Amino acid sequence: MKGTEHFTRAIAEYLNQRAATDPLFAPNLMKPNKSIEECVTYILNQVQANGCNGFEDDEIYSMAVHYYDEDEIEVGKEITCRVAVNHIVELTEEEKAEARQEAIKQYQREELAKIQSRNA
Repeated sequence: MKGTEHFTRAIAEYLNQRAATDPLFAPNLMKPNKSIEECVTYILNQVQANGCNGFEDDEIYSMAVHYYDEDEIEVGKEITCRVAVNHIVELTEEEKAEARQEAIKQYQREELAKIQSRNA
C-alpha cells in the first residue's frame, strides 16, 4: 500500500472516530459536497503552502476537520506527492489476502526468472 493510501486511510479513520464521538461534527462528515479525496488534496495544499516537511498528527487532523466544517473552502489543485505516515494502519482481512496473493505472485515471478536464467 502506498504512503498516500496510508495517509488517506489514517485521515478517514480519524474522521469516522470523531464523527462517532462528536454529534456536532457527524453531520459535517456526511455533507454531499465533501469527499476524503478532496480533504486530502486540501491538506496537501495547506502543507505545501506552509513549507514544513513534518507535522504532528493533531495539526493534520485539525486541517481535515476544518475542511469538513467549512462550506466555502478553497481546496486547491491536486498534488502528486509521497506522504510518510509514522504509525501503523491496520489492514482489513481482504487487504491482507490481496497482499499475500501479490507476494506469492511476485515470488513465483522471481523463481521463474531464476530458472529461466539458469536454462539460458
